Amino acid sequence: MATRKLFSVLFLQFMFVVLLVLDPANAHKELKVGFYEKSCPEAEAIVKKVMVEILSKAPTLAAPLIRLHFHDCFVRGCDGSVLLDSSTKQAEKDFASNLSLRGFQIIDRVKSALEKACPGVVSCADILAIVARDAAATIKGPSWEVETGRKDGRVSSITEASDNLPPPYANITLLIRIFQGKGLSIKDLVVLSGAHTVGTSHCHSFDYRLYNFTGKLGTTDPKLDPNYIKRLKSKCNKLGDETTLAEMDPGSFKTFDASYYTLVAKRMGLFESDAALLNNTKTKSYVKLQAATGGSTFFDDFGVSMVNMGRIGVLTGKAGEIRKQCSKVNK
Repeated sequence: MATRKLFSVLFLQFMFVVLLVLDPANAHKELKVGFYEKSCPEAEAIVKKVMVEILSKAPTLAAPLIRLHFHDCFVRGCDGSVLLDSSTKQAEKDFASNLSLRGFQIIDRVKSALEKACPGVVSCADILAIVARDAAATIKGPSWEVETGRKDGRVSSITEASDNLPPPYANITLLIRIFQGKGLSIKDLVVLSGAHTVGTSHCHSFDYRLYNFTGKLGTTDPKLDPNYIKRLKSKCNKLGDETTLAEMDPGSFKTFDASYYTLVAKRMGLFESDAALLNNTKTKSYVKLQAATGGSTFFDDFGVSMVNMGRIGVLTGKAGEIRKQCSKVNK
């Protein structure tokens, strides 16, 4: 009887692992807060220490580090694939929209500190998730409990980056389709868009709205506030400027707050994808609420949506690996 019972337990455990492999949509159920409590109890403290040291000197790195996690999760899921190098320049980081990604050296620094304390334990995918949280919290933004237990993927594709990342010119229909395709809700879409409250963008990502909106030189986007157009033109004074940077949240681009929604409500969202939030009843309602209340629920909502995003397409258990270096798969 005892042998039969033991066999039943082992069989059920085996089948659970098999189901996770066959049904990756359920893999996120293996994630949990405090995954490294026994294997590397100081893991999150080590990450936080590095982040505080870096952001105290270079606070503008917070936005790129949050962005890294987003760009990782939307392509192949949150598996650290955005960090992989390619000798043929065919990795995710080689895609045009990812060429402006920054912070890779910070992830490497965090990884080195963790490898010194707990060799081969903490995945690069989890590092991205923890770093994103600490980046937001360190610049007076929200904090949340990060689920961990992800493994690192072994594939990184420039084509998949092109096919999966939402473009800055996306309309609301496309945005909703992309987010829902990742298992995220319309609320997650409008909440995560709020990350544009920090950081900068190169002019060429939006300057067509200033100079060539209809495909004819001299046309501007009617959805953009005329006075804001003038201000942006003074910063981005020609079409196709690939070097000049503009603040995504003028006046507080270094501070994580809810002013993004105030700007969007006033037709001062930098990207078409920002302006698009006014073209759906649910997203518009959320924008108006946060603008009117100074972000009454934004911080709590952001933490929830980041946890939701952090579950996309994760590798757990026997899937994936723990990379020794975040830019390379293990040999």
